[in-house]
Amino acid sequence: MLPDITQALKDTENALRDFIAVILEKTLGKDWIDSCGVSSDRVEKWRQRKADESKRQESGVVEERLLYYADFYDISTILKKHWDKFAPALGDWKTMDVYLGELEKLRDPDAHRRELMPHQKHLAAGIAGDIRSRIIRHRSQQETTDAYFPRIESARDSLGNMWTPSHMVAALRWLDTGMTLHPGDLVEYVVTASDPMGGELEYKLRQPFFGLGNPWQKENSFSVRVREEDIGERFNVVIAVRSSRPHHAKGNEDDHVTFDYAVLPLRSATGSR
Repeated sequence: MLPDITQALKDTENALRDFIAVILEKTLGKDWIDSCGVSSDRVEKWRQRKADESKRQESGVVEERLLYYADFYDISTILKKHWDKFAPALGDWKTMDVYLGELEKLRDPDAHRRELMPHQKHLAAGIAGDIRSRIIRHRSQQETTDAYFPRIESARDSLGNMWTPSHMVAALRWLDTGMTLHPGDLVEYVVTASDPMGGELEYKLRQPFFGLGNPWQKENSFSVRVREEDIGERFNVVIAVRSSRPHHAKGNEDDHVTFDYAVLPLRSATGSR
């Protein structure tokens, strides 16, 4: 069964954004945006989009990474300009140029909610999967000296919090949301991961402080209802992933990300607890 093509295209585009940010910050420094290869006018458009989004989401969480406001062809421009830095992971430019061109064409009908033909869905899923596998294989080689264990590419909750490998404390696999929840709140999660060996993945949600956890499943989404028992300064939700192979990177799993919240009681109308 094919994955959700809309989500597959979005996950691939964001995987490229994160990969670009990691590589260029490492090679060009923290001000890499200024020398990323696109014009200053284009960067200013990104800044304006971010400002507009901040106005629309005054009470919500706004994506702070500027590259997330770039168009898809901006990503292609950056990759081509600095291909020597990305080639070790992504291969030869001619192949990637064709891949990116096809994805850009496929994004248009998808973005306008026109149904893609079956062969287009297969093409989009194949290209998206190959690009993400190249990135995750390269990252696995950097982290573990081989390309065997699956890695999480992104994990996000329905409150606007997201962990990616470009997160400033990504190595900790921990995201301090700084948010306070209350009993009865429902939080949903979606995780994107990839296996460099091309195998099927299983996903699991668990709460380590309370010994609670869902069984392993094929679906990459979960939901958690906050309970009275969860009240405290630390409420952790762990999203884990593993391959179907017998050996794993960490016990019975290959990778995980922890979301950290606080939980307080609901206040009554009079202000008492």
